[in-house]
Amino acid sequence: MRPRYDALVRRLVTLVERAGPDRRVVVGITGAPGAGKSTLARGLVERLAAAPPEGLGPYAAELVPMDGFHLADVQLDRLGLAQRKGAPETFDADGYVALLRRLVVAGSRTVYAPGFERVLEQPIAAAVAVEPHVRLAITEGNYLLLQEDPWCQVAPLLEEVWYVEVDDAVRLERLVDRHLQFGKTTDAAREWVLRSDEANARLVAPTRGLADLVVTMD
Repeated sequence: MRPRYDALVRRLVTLVERAGPDRRVVVGITGAPGAGKSTLARGLVERLAAAPPEGLGPYAAELVPMDGFHLADVQLDRLGLAQRKGAPETFDADGYVALLRRLVVAGSRTVYAPGFERVLEQPIAAAVAVEPHVRLAITEGNYLLLQEDPWCQVAPLLEEVWYVEVDDAVRLERLVDRHLQFGKTTDAAREWVLRSDEANARLVAPTRGLADLVVTMD
């Protein structure tokens, strides 16, 4: 389906209502690099915040990106993975799984999660605060449905996982533009996209069939 936000918001609200008051719902949005995961996730959170459905409170949803678990450049350099930044092995996947386990329990404490600063290209500790009254968290990232350990522990913690896709030509153009925006030359941006981003896209593509919903972006 194409991203008709009203329909997707209603689906999220239904998931929260079914879960009851004692459990926080965490929904995942996945797909290849450049598919539009962040755009969709932000759009859903903004719509919920602007006109929250009755019973969800004024801050109905919080966005918790997987990108906050990027290894810092100092670790990538130590491990010899700087040229593979963005690949599954360049994330703290165990830390991400641990965070999701904390999120699904609607406790009395605020859960802090790392964010990611694209200008610096570095994770930022405790940039996201999921307060106790927040009953819906949306997490987005490339590898939510990957079957290798420890990534295979992610999906069972999520109420649903949605797979986002877009025309490949559009996706590649977006990726090049993103790298240009953050300082790469045109040649370096295209080289990175075709070598690194597309290698990651090939890992993600087979997980499409595991998703609860496929959302096609314009």
